[in-house]
Amino acid sequence: MITVHHLNDSRSQRVLWLLEELGLPYEIKRYQRDAKTRLAPPELKAVHPLGKSPVITDNGRTINESAAIVDYLIRRHGDGRLQPDPETPAYDEYVQWLHYAEGSAMLPLMLNLYVGRLGDAGAPLKPRIEGEIANHLGYLDGALKGRDYLLGDAFSGADVQMSFVGEVAGAFGKRAAFPHLDAWTARLHDRAAYKRAVEKGGAYGLAR
Repeated sequence: MITVHHLNDSRSQRVLWLLEELGLPYEIKRYQRDAKTRLAPPELKAVHPLGKSPVITDNGRTINESAAIVDYLIRRHGDGRLQPDPETPAYDEYVQWLHYAEGSAMLPLMLNLYVGRLGDAGAPLKPRIEGEIANHLGYLDGALKGRDYLLGDAFSGADVQMSFVGEVAGAFGKRAAFPHLDAWTARLHDRAAYKRAVEKGGAYGLAR
């Protein structure tokens, strides 16, 4: 049985969504953020030394990191679904999106979050951060122009992995300026499997 070690309001929500898309049986072990610090509880360190989420356990394996989890679930349990044929150029594009989400796109968004907490002390960094956010969201918006999903007409694990970028951009009020990105995020949120995952995962502040 696949177990999702699920932290509220976190990246693990997209793991639940992927499992719903694949129609796989799974169980949820829930963890709550500290109300003041918003950090994960120490109990997660019993699952993985970093004490972070998402983490899954499956048949004695422990897998962390969102892209690795998406790849693992689709490769091990997807029966060819939600990814292109590995022998095609589309697969290379698919892998690029899996790694781009956390490797590049999320960095300026996370900097925006943390530097924003510094108040006036963070002001000198804001123009650079804003410029990088616009750069990455513009790139994503351009890639989605004329496409329903990142790989074209076919929904894939790349859309699941990249969804968090669109959601966080929306939470910061940045998404509306990028119409293709905005429409894509709404399209993802309208999927039946996404709605089931939110219902099972509990309150998710980015589902909007």
